[in-house]
Amino acid sequence: MTDMNPVYMDHNATTPIRPEVAEVIHRYLGSSFGNPNSIHRFGRETRAAVEEAREHAAALIGAADPEEIVFTSGGTESDNWALRGALAAAGGGGHIVTSAIEHPAVLDTCKVLEGSGIQVTYIRPNGKGRVSADAVAAAIRSDTRIVSIMWANNEVGTVQPIEEIGAICRERGVLFHTDAVQGIGKLPIDVDASGVDLLSASGHKFNASKGVGFLYIRSGVHIEPIITGGGQERDLRSGTENVPSIAGLGEACRIAHEAGTAGPEKTRRLRDKLENEICERIPDVVVNGDPEHRLPGTSNLGFLGAEGETLLIRLDLEGFAVSTGSACSSGSAEPSHVLLAMDLPKEAVLGSLRISLGWGNTEEEVSRLMEVLPLAVERVRAMAPRARAATSG
Repeated sequence: MTDMNPVYMDHNATTPIRPEVAEVIHRYLGSSFGNPNSIHRFGRETRAAVEEAREHAAALIGAADPEEIVFTSGGTESDNWALRGALAAAGGGGHIVTSAIEHPAVLDTCKVLEGSGIQVTYIRPNGKGRVSADAVAAAIRSDTRIVSIMWANNEVGTVQPIEEIGAICRERGVLFHTDAVQGIGKLPIDVDASGVDLLSASGHKFNASKGVGFLYIRSGVHIEPIITGGGQERDLRSGTENVPSIAGLGEACRIAHEAGTAGPEKTRRLRDKLENEICERIPDVVVNGDPEHRLPGTSNLGFLGAEGETLLIRLDLEGFAVSTGSACSSGSAEPSHVLLAMDLPKEAVLGSLRISLGWGNTEEEVSRLMEVLPLAVERVRAMAPRARAATSG
């Protein structure tokens, strides 16, 4: 095991909290502790923090009205609420259009809804992980209540044709939801230009804390609440607001909005440098995902003849935190549903590794990784069943 400082390269899983964000969170964990629903000065202080955060979140995604932002516990709750709330508002029943590469927060919710009689169409992507807008149009029916297509995929980073899909949904009079958890802070997002009606976001994916996010609900769109009680968030999402995390989320939104494309562009250059070096120095590597439409920090690589999980463990022992695309977030050894839906060769699926870069990563860290990765791949390949079979033959 390396004695050097460990290197974090798994930003699609979660991100480090920025110091500015941590400072805001600590403020509202300490002296500024009032309930934002109280009318005394302690409550007014925290209410102001919540509303300021709402303004920053709206600005980041181009929402016309801050009241279109409703705070939640994160992306999973927001995805559930968008789907369940839209169906409930429509009176139940009906049809959903989604893709086969969505996050489990959408896919598993759809499976549960299917058990209650809802019909779901799962659109398969092309070999680069991109969903066709024409396929979405063809799947919409007269009883379609909502279309849910993620903005960018968490495993391969492929960015979907959101504006095209949004235009189709608007023309057909169907609600359009997007899980933008991976896109926030990494891509320019404008909900008005994209035609999105509902958008899910999660703070811990762009340098805020875990357990907080929001759902954008376009003005005029009605969905039923799924958490009822005290009537907070304009009676849409009850429960005393998580002020420290919401304030921190607002600060992360402010930082991302002010940075614009500078941060993501720096990350993209770093990813391209790493990817180019890997492909030049290591044989039999394929890049999974769409090279033209991809998140700036995501590199999903198939190391043919290797086992992704074994490679991940070896890199962890060397001090590098990455992810394998061949297992889901629960830790199951099942192959990635995303890579399988893309119809990739089995070797590329089982040998996949996701390296996701972000704020804090440096060229020096990339160089350090390249000092150990080629040998790690060579050794893992030597251990693989294919290599053993060739040797014994």
